[in-house]
Amino acid sequence: MALLADTHGPADPRVLSTVAGCDIAVHGGDIGSVAVLASLQPRLGQVYAVRGNNDVHRTWPVEEQVLLERIPERAQVELPGGLLVVEHSHRMAAAGRHERLRRRYPQARVIVYGHSHRLVVDCDSLPWVLNPGAAGRSRTYGGPSCLVLTASLDSWEIEEYRFALPPRAKVQTATDC
Repeated sequence: MALLADTHGPADPRVLSTVAGCDIAVHGGDIGSVAVLASLQPRLGQVYAVRGNNDVHRTWPVEEQVLLERIPERAQVELPGGLLVVEHSHRMAAAGRHERLRRRYPQARVIVYGHSHRLVVDCDSLPWVLNPGAAGRSRTYGGPSCLVLTASLDSWEIEEYRFALPPRAKVQTATDC
């Protein structure tokens, strides 16, 4: 299962390639448009997504706003061995966020959130709290990222994917000699 968030528009092609190798994709909000969700092509074709604080009418194309209303603020996915819960978590202060999420969703095995754009894997206690970082071009803090969760009845494993930032284009300037 691919976990991503904070695309704010097109996802990085390397993230899309990672998603394509997974059965399911989960987007933790700040999507940007329906085209972003359509670009996610996991093997089983299942995509779960939640709205973020930037997934609002004024930021989405007018023709997609009806679809935006159908994207929930929270989602739950039953997996072998437990429950995954996802929310964007933008209404929650960063300090103590993981503890508050664990109290809010004690029935979960994993909680996925977005908003901070920072890749975080907190497996110190149950439920695990994961932030896949930013999968697009905006505020990636070191490069676009995502997570892959492998879930079975016996074990769950997390793989982190952080991709290098593309090199900046060199600007040539003319000088008078």
